[in-house]
Amino acid sequence: MRVEIKIDDTATEPRAIIVTDRITEEINEMVRSLSRTAPQPILGMRKETVRILEPESILRIYGANGKVFAATEEGEYQLRLRLYELEERLRRDSFVRISNSEIINLKKALHFDLNLAGTICVSFADHSVSYVSRRYVSKIKEVLGL
Repeated sequence: MRVEIKIDDTATEPRAIIVTDRITEEINEMVRSLSRTAPQPILGMRKETVRILEPESILRIYGANGKVFAATEEGEYQLRLRLYELEERLRRDSFVRISNSEIINLKKALHFDLNLAGTICVSFADHSVSYVSRRYVSKIKEVLGL
């Protein structure tokens, strides 16, 4: 992909033009990325405190018992957002859905065990593990370049 930047003294706001022969998922992702305004914070609640969670500190986000939780190296926080809302807010080059109820931070995964029949085991720095559901195995392999 070729990127060009043009300086125009008469421009009142930045403008992006994408020239392509067809619409692909990469093009759609660029449009979503360029259309986003300021990143919205992810608020995590634990006991009586609310904390702004930096995406880089999140190991995984998962749903359990009708609630959504973010696991960090400091502990777990309950979130008010739904998984699909978080999936839209988080960077697609770092976060990937591995099941209907879980999103992981690829940059926090230590290794992927492909030995299991039909699934993948993901290990994290805090010694926790997650499993990629069979439905998402091909997507994970594509993301990892396997």
